[in-house]
Amino acid sequence: MASRTESPGESGDHVDTIIEQWNAERPTVDVSAMAVIGRLSRLDKLVRPRLNAVFAEHDLEPWEFDVLATLLRTGGDHQLTPGHLLESMMITSGAMTNRLDRLEERGFVRRTKSPTDGRQVLVKLTAKGTRKVDAALVDHAVNERSILRGLTAEDEASLVDLLRRLERSISDDGPGST
Repeated sequence: MASRTESPGESGDHVDTIIEQWNAERPTVDVSAMAVIGRLSRLDKLVRPRLNAVFAEHDLEPWEFDVLATLLRTGGDHQLTPGHLLESMMITSGAMTNRLDRLEERGFVRRTKSPTDGRQVLVKLTAKGTRKVDAALVDHAVNERSILRGLTAEDEASLVDLLRRLERSISDDGPGST
């Protein structure tokens, strides 16, 4: 058995070491979920900087890319109501207003009144915004493919299925559920 300060063996990783340490120190506590949650957390810390670096190369903040990409992938006129954007972004309405203000200042989106309902505002991707997000999207997709290069197509499919199931189970439980 490895000492508390030893690094994990060839078949293990840092999370395995943490679990071994907890099992030795508190054997009555089931810490097996750390095998998944710990790795998800560590992966986020590894992946996020790589994603952010690509956005920075395109002079975009990650949230800017998210809003612009959401508008682009809607197709058609590339426009949504702020409420529809809000649903896809999972942020507060105040934060959305601030983000739209900033994107409009940069010339990436334009807010207009709905032709069918004058009370409703539509957020539309501009030509400048389309060019910006299109360029970033290409590099973003290449970057994500590079991040997953260690997985086979079958590995990816299995991981997607497992993560989808995990997300559904957490979403079904509601906030703060155990």
